Amino acid sequence: MTIFEAFRRVMRGLLAVVVLGIVTVGLFVGYCAFTLPLSRQLVGEVPPAAIVYTASAGQPLAVRGAYRGERLTADRLPPDLVHAVVAIEDQRFFSHGGIDPRGILRAGWHDLLDGGTVEGGSTITQQLARLTYLSSERTVRRKVQEALIALWLEARLSKNEILARYLNNVYFGGGSFGADAAAKRYFGKKVSEITLAEAAMLAGLIRAPSQLAPSRNLEAARRRAELVLQAMVRTGAIDETRAAAARAETVRLASPPDTEPDDNYFIDAAAAEVKRLVRNSPLDLSVTTTFDQRLQDAAERIVKHWLAVEGSHRHVGQAALAAMAPDGAILAMVGGRDYAESQFNRATQARRQPGSLFKIFVYLTALGNGYSPDSVIVDQPIEIGDWQPTNYDGRYRGPVSLKTAFAQSLNSVSAQLVQAVGVKRVIEMAKSLGVHSELPAVPSLALGSAEVTLLEMTRAMDAIATDSKSIEPYAVRAIRSEAAPLYTHPEAAVDRPDWNRAAMMQLLEAVITEGTGRAARLDRRSAGKTGTTDDYRDAWFVGFTSDIVVGVWVGNDDNSPMDRVTGGDMPARIWHDFVIEAERIMARPNAPAQAPLAGAPSAVLAPPPGTVVPPPAAPTALASPMHPAALTGPAPQQVHGVPIVVDSATLMLNGALVRLDGITGERGAPANQLARYIGGRPIACEPVDRGAAKFRCKIGDYDLGEAILLNGAGRAADDAPERLRSAEEKAHLAGRGVWGR
Repeated sequence: MTIFEAFRRVMRGLLAVVVLGIVTVGLFVGYCAFTLPLSRQLVGEVPPAAIVYTASAGQPLAVRGAYRGERLTADRLPPDLVHAVVAIEDQRFFSHGGIDPRGILRAGWHDLLDGGTVEGGSTITQQLARLTYLSSERTVRRKVQEALIALWLEARLSKNEILARYLNNVYFGGGSFGADAAAKRYFGKKVSEITLAEAAMLAGLIRAPSQLAPSRNLEAARRRAELVLQAMVRTGAIDETRAAAARAETVRLASPPDTEPDDNYFIDAAAAEVKRLVRNSPLDLSVTTTFDQRLQDAAERIVKHWLAVEGSHRHVGQAALAAMAPDGAILAMVGGRDYAESQFNRATQARRQPGSLFKIFVYLTALGNGYSPDSVIVDQPIEIGDWQPTNYDGRYRGPVSLKTAFAQSLNSVSAQLVQAVGVKRVIEMAKSLGVHSELPAVPSLALGSAEVTLLEMTRAMDAIATDSKSIEPYAVRAIRSEAAPLYTHPEAAVDRPDWNRAAMMQLLEAVITEGTGRAARLDRRSAGKTGTTDDYRDAWFVGFTSDIVVGVWVGNDDNSPMDRVTGGDMPARIWHDFVIEAERIMARPNAPAQAPLAGAPSAVLAPPPGTVVPPPAAPTALASPMHPAALTGPAPQQVHGVPIVVDSATLMLNGALVRLDGITGERGAPANQLARYIGGRPIACEPVDRGAAKFRCKIGDYDLGEAILLNGAGRAADDAPERLRSAEEKAHLAGRGVWGR
């Protein structure tokens, strides 16, 4: 065979391969065209509407769901946004027919130089094809179909119609689908109202919306916006003067940043409450919560500190904390040591044995059935069927008062009380105070053998603290849509139960002053109860002051024993440290909406014996020793001590009359509210040189006058300084106290 014949054979073979390749490609393209999903657009699961959560003081907190904006039309496209998107995504959009070979070659060349995929070659039309008709799978078939659909779209639609559809469907991060939704999400305005700087930032998000979302990484979003402005200048869409003006503009976000991970325990609880209140609303919602970011930060810091200090060597893997205002508002919530590792909320979802903490229901039932703190019961070995409860230390103390038995958490006494009053009555008491978990009617219930949640026990303690039949915990104050308010948390009237609350207070205070909870002791009145289960698997402390109710649990998710951790140990120390920090936070002048006096009831510990609280009705005769006209004596200079409340602007301190500067006082309920707030704590007063015998008083570091006005317990006088007028304005806007009548 000659060389020529061999060459001809090779050429015929190559031709056959080329023809076969062309036929194969043609068949494949034909198959792709035949299977194009043009009969319907790709419709995924409709995302839930956006819910914006704000803290109690009004600052943005979190966003859940997806924003739904208005749809753009081809004849009403924002010019700056169009130019920005075209400049950064597809500079030849208005000149190509759906596929841009030059753009593909340019992107491929840049990717080759940079050693990876850094620039895409897809046109806006191809991106629209992928968004509306195709899945996100990365296959040759999908790329071919993407190109075919792009050509088809270009044949059917105008360029502006393609842009409108694209801007209505593209994802801009932060749960916002479409340009108008993104404008509302990030800037709080319609897309037709955005500035050039804002348009550049939105256009820059399309390439990597999750990474560049300004709510997550504002600096990266700004750097990307600068690249967009540069591209707009290169393409002639804007001149350098407009670009410079846009660079000089400070883009301000109207949306909350991404939530701190551990704050999500609270947000999850609030989201469940919103769903219960308004179900699956199709509207974007704004939710005002009870959340206090400063208290939350303190709670997380303190819990993590104690887990770090003692967790490993005492085999404590988890902890939870729930902090509530007296009216049930959840102020802070720690559901575990790390939300990123586990979204299981140990404050609301974990059911654990409360141990001796359950004795609050046993003793409360006993006090309602003829027993008193001074009643004597013999602490001795007992046997109930096959059950033989023993004390924590294995010792028995003989005859003891109920107060001592409760403070020392003596198990045999609790078991005897349940036998005396009946386990069903104890269960009824627990249920009435908000324990919804299953409570088996067995003798061991006396020692907390049933499983309950931390929030259940905290709300029960709140009810005892406020002398209420039941307190309903809540995380949502108000819900509204753009159109109208949908829900406002009602101010529930206090329903007083028929029990001996004063006696129960003696028991709860004794736990801290002389019992198992001494590690929780403060320099002011407080009360609470410890709980420890068998083998140290669970440890609890739940207690309260006049301003806050806090529950703490520590343990392990696998229910393994800790190293001799009791409720009076680590939980009581966490409680102590958090409450001290919480009291300091709530005493600051810029305290959030749930200031100490706000809400009903407003305080949980009554003033100590000897503190006179004026009656609800104002006296009608000067004979009343508490009537201001009957009070005499020179005005004091700098004084401090525990005051007697005359009205919400007048105090009796060390036998002398003290009138608060800049406040017009109220008698009746506001005066009672102030007396409960002071709760036997000392105040410090000094005269104000304003031409009258007026004083400025502080309780701790907090200005008492501001506290009164902030909570609507009085009114600002005509000559009140600006700080007091500002406090009054806040109360007026919130409808608190005298402004809510």
